[in-house]
Amino acid sequence: MRRRAEAWQRFAASSIPTEAEEVWRYSGVDAFDLDDFTPAAPPPAGDGFGPVPAVARRLADSLGPRAGLVVTRNGVIEAVETSPSASSEALSVTSPRVSSDPLPAPEALGVLAHGRDAFGELHDAFMADVVLVNVARKAVLRDPVVVVHLIDPDRSSKRGVAAFPRLLVELGESAEAGVIELTAPGVTDAELPAGEGSDPSPLAALVVPVTELRVSDDARLRYANLQVLGQGTTSIAVQASCVGRDATLQSFTAGLGGRYARVRTDSDLLGQAGRTSLLAAYLGTGRQVHDFRTLQDHHAPRTESQLLFEGAVADTARSVYSGLIRIRKGARGSNAFQTNHNLVLSEGAHADSVPNLEIDENDVKCSHASSVGPIDEEQRYYLETRGIDPEVAERLIVLGFFSDLAGRAPFPGVGRWVEDAVRRRMAGRLSALGRADG
Repeated sequence: MRRRAEAWQRFAASSIPTEAEEVWRYSGVDAFDLDDFTPAAPPPAGDGFGPVPAVARRLADSLGPRAGLVVTRNGVIEAVETSPSASSEALSVTSPRVSSDPLPAPEALGVLAHGRDAFGELHDAFMADVVLVNVARKAVLRDPVVVVHLIDPDRSSKRGVAAFPRLLVELGESAEAGVIELTAPGVTDAELPAGEGSDPSPLAALVVPVTELRVSDDARLRYANLQVLGQGTTSIAVQASCVGRDATLQSFTAGLGGRYARVRTDSDLLGQAGRTSLLAAYLGTGRQVHDFRTLQDHHAPRTESQLLFEGAVADTARSVYSGLIRIRKGARGSNAFQTNHNLVLSEGAHADSVPNLEIDENDVKCSHASSVGPIDEEQRYYLETRGIDPEVAERLIVLGFFSDLAGRAPFPGVGRWVEDAVRRRMAGRLSALGRADG
């Protein structure tokens, strides 16, 4: 309770960010109103959990084999199960209630390394549970732990629900493991339409997830974050990672849902020769906004970070990418690469791309590149001259655009999931275009 009270006091003393701040530029946050939402109900008394909901199991099963499954609903842990193949000595999935203050003091959490805003304080004030995934020193997990966050809008209230999921992953020295985090509407199987994870109605919700990844020296973590929230949802997410000496983090983010979906990715390379690979794919249709802010922060010598974010926007959707590579004094011999590519599929769609460098050391290699543009007309012409309709040609080109990135996903099941999700979205867009033309 102390943590919540202190966070609420900091929130009350702060103000909601504005578009005048560089990190919120292009976001549309000036039109955001917190009074439209109310926090989800607190967790029930006791620490027992129920069976895995059918919709969560269905979503998790689509991602392939797993070492464990944790399900939260509106930020409250609902179910926890581990596979017999993952020994308790190697993997610990725990779920203490925040009210008992099980976490370190707020200033000790890595997510605070680059400052906080009002949404971070709001998260600490109202988060219900924390999912803790701990992998022991030198343990090797063949299959990933899957964490499914279900979001249930309150259909009886005039205000949208606000949920604050929290995940902390810690890998011991020389450990190897994977984690998949998926955030989706918590509809029942009977309500679930074709294409799992799509909300049947655009009911309002605010989701503020915080994910922390701590990769100890010589450890290897593969991580994927998949977001398919409903069209009435505002998502403001933080992913923070700390990578130790000779350690490796492979991260993959897929943003497909939400009305406004923002992900801030902060990656700190703290140990010599640490490495990160940060990948993201996003697709916006209708009036969606996908907003990505990244920081590749090199603290130690011979560290390496590679970033590739690719997305497409159609109709009147918008994407925003703003990234910073920071090479600190003492990080000699570091390599950092940052690339952002955007396809603009409609005249009303728009993409902004703002890469940046901040270098305070010599003997480093850094580069950044970005592109914003329509489909290559030569590719379209090639397909159309072979009898393929223009709309189908667009769909095939977009699928090919995402297929390369999906092939680099840290888990085969995640790559297939992304390709299937994009295929369904593009098929729905093609059907809508056909109805409009008719």
